[in-house]
Amino acid sequence: MQIKSDGIPWILSLYSEESAIRVVGGKAAHLCRLIKEKFPVPGGFILTTQAYQDFIAFNHLENPIQSRLSEAIEDSPETLERISGEIRSLFSLGVIPELMLQELMVAYHNLGVKPVAVRSSATVEDLPDLSFAGQQDTFLNVVGDECLLRAVIDCWSSLWTARAIGYRIRNGV
Repeated sequence: MQIKSDGIPWILSLYSEESAIRVVGGKAAHLCRLIKEKFPVPGGFILTTQAYQDFIAFNHLENPIQSRLSEAIEDSPETLERISGEIRSLFSLGVIPELMLQELMVAYHNLGVKPVAVRSSATVEDLPDLSFAGQQDTFLNVVGDECLLRAVIDCWSSLWTARAIGYRIRNGV
């Protein structure tokens, strides 16, 4: 299977020049900007949108996600919860491709394997007329390789909470 198909790396430094929102999301882009402006920012790294897309492709999740979303009903919390649970279960069964896993572990170990935060940085998080604040899960004090991997996958899957699905449907995103 072809990965990194559009040339965007899976992992970037917070000091990277490639901090476009479409590549790293809003929060990460703003952290990069703060660093460029000499504000103190804790060490870290960014998993790019390409990493998420390649995880989806590697685990063949796109069609199952779309299939379930076709059943979504904006004003039916029960349906949204069911769809969310099904999609998030698919993520929990997914695996990070080996080369991506290796890059992720190198980046993490370069930080010194200390507690880290795993947060979303979605590309449409904060738009002029919409705010996605609080839509995705954040994991704090993550320590160790296995905990990091689980937190990354769980963070990616939190794009598909019932609340997030409903919000995107209501707002045409």
